[in-house]
Amino acid sequence: MLNSPQLNKGTAFTAEERKGLGLTGLIPPEISTLAAQVKGAYVQYERLPDALSKNIYLTALHDRNEVLFYRLFSEHLREMIPIVNDLTVGLAVVHYRHECRRPRGVYLSIDHPGSMEEAFTNFEAGADDIDLILATDAEQISGIGDWGVGGIEVTIGKLAIYTAAGGVDPKRVIPVMLDVGTNRESLLTDPMYIGNRHARVRGTRYDEFIDEYVRTVGRLFPKALLQWEDLAPGNGRRILGKYRDRLCMFNDDMQGTGVVALAAAISAARASGTSLRKQRVVIFGAGTAGMGAADQLAAEMRREGLSEEEALGRFWCVDQQGLLTASMEHQLQDFQRPYARPNAESSRWRRDEGGRGVGLAEVVRRVKPTMLIGASGAAGAFTESIVREMAANEERPIVFVLSSPSARAEAGPSDLVAWTEGRGLLATGSPSPPVTYKGVTYVVAHADHTLLYPGVGLGTIVSQASRVSEGMLLAAASAVSSLVTVRQPGASLLPQIDDLRSVSLTVAVAVAEAAVVEGLAGVKCKDIEREMHEAMWQPEYRRVVGV
Repeated sequence: MLNSPQLNKGTAFTAEERKGLGLTGLIPPEISTLAAQVKGAYVQYERLPDALSKNIYLTALHDRNEVLFYRLFSEHLREMIPIVNDLTVGLAVVHYRHECRRPRGVYLSIDHPGSMEEAFTNFEAGADDIDLILATDAEQISGIGDWGVGGIEVTIGKLAIYTAAGGVDPKRVIPVMLDVGTNRESLLTDPMYIGNRHARVRGTRYDEFIDEYVRTVGRLFPKALLQWEDLAPGNGRRILGKYRDRLCMFNDDMQGTGVVALAAAISAARASGTSLRKQRVVIFGAGTAGMGAADQLAAEMRREGLSEEEALGRFWCVDQQGLLTASMEHQLQDFQRPYARPNAESSRWRRDEGGRGVGLAEVVRRVKPTMLIGASGAAGAFTESIVREMAANEERPIVFVLSSPSARAEAGPSDLVAWTEGRGLLATGSPSPPVTYKGVTYVVAHADHTLLYPGVGLGTIVSQASRVSEGMLLAAASAVSSLVTVRQPGASLLPQIDDLRSVSLTVAVAVAEAAVVEGLAGVKCKDIEREMHEAMWQPEYRRVVGV
């Protein structure tokens, strides 16, 4: 009992439990409560000197007492999410090979694809025991890139948020590491590295490994939601496109970024008194996040009545080579090609030095966008002249800088407020303190994925949806946007994460309702909100009886 994190209560075991379970004398005699344990654990947490130490402490608590960990985490979500996930988990990934951590989840090696079913069998879970499987190959971990087998820490942290914020039962999830090697030389030459010690496998062999993974989990856990995390953009899109109509799956890097951006855009359109179908959108950074935002915005524009061609025509996408145009077809990835502009449109537009392509400043000058989205990681790319140019042509310019951390953001919130003279409708990829300008305090929306994916996961699981559809994601975006009032000057476009479980519940209900309407739900829900609330796992001690 004391060595099982799912069952251990520490000093909160009652006198009856201690006697019946043979624990008398093995723990101090004082009988505590969960509330008192949480208070004590938080005192210890606060004493730690830095973010990595706090991450290690929470990991150890998770390994020792799950209920206590999740109760502590759920009561301090705003403070601890950056420690359990975000950049701090990146530090944990970097140091993973030099720390002794309790293994969690399933590790699958491309060098031994035939042992995949055996690995899941050893996890000792039946077909009806698992709701969510989160897998990564750790090629593109946010902020740090390729860190090989240490990427398992990202999946563990994200699943912890699913539980603390979305009420997904921690006993019904599996973190998965798809170890296909690493291209990071410092790992390959480190004698303490514990992953596959060779370059990343690509091409046919990689695709066959992924195919075997999808087939295996689909057969063993047919009711589970499959989530992909931190894959390279090309791999992530190709895999989602290939399998999304066969199994229930979700890619947070692509779809999550896009849906949160869409939620902020819906709020911004409401604040400006316009509709999304009328926006002219310039996206700087045509990678996974930028094109994910474009995809979700285009989907909403179609829902508002535009044709596919009309919706795509509302976007101008700029990447390293400049404005994406039809002449670049062979240089573009599949997911970029639909957004390439006709060559004739920009034939007379000014090129960057060296004639490389049409740059961001010229695109903004020519297009006169109503919405400018940054997802490039190019710090300072949204200069004062660019933003003022946009603001001069639009009463309520919508500017989202989604790159994170803040050091890589295209512009800072305080500058954006000043350059738009307080008229800008803003969202950022990193949390920002409020900005005061000419006596008005502006609460800058944080486009945080945690506003979305715990609710999407819960709603999909409880409704037993067979797929995660476009309609379900649009419903999630609308649900997030519905939680804010944008009439007040300086109001945020997105809700805060202080009461994230309530946000997740609202999103989950909307997702489940959309699944029912589209005929994707596997169960009949009489009272979706009540059933969703009852389905949320609560971090509470249960009575333990000896056998």
